[in-house]
Amino acid sequence: MSKDTVDKAADAVKHVVDDVRDATHEARHRSVADVEKSKRETLGNEMTPSEKAGSVLNETKHRTQAEIDAAKRHVRDET
Repeated sequence: MSKDTVDKAADAVKHVVDDVRDATHEARHRSVADVEKSKRETLGNEMTPSEKAGSVLNETKHRTQAEIDAAKRHVRDET
């Protein structure tokens, strides 16, 4: 095997590992965001305004992090 073949194989493995890691992170962030939304829907008026605001911010943070992880995969696939 030539060094070029080994390098290509190593790059392919790294690509797959990075994609799996980012997909896992994305799924985790989306799950946490969904839990926050469900919590607000379930508790409704039992939550104080500050608790609701904190929950909305936490949901937004996790959805943003999920989009970042998805974007990483898409950029990696384009290059």
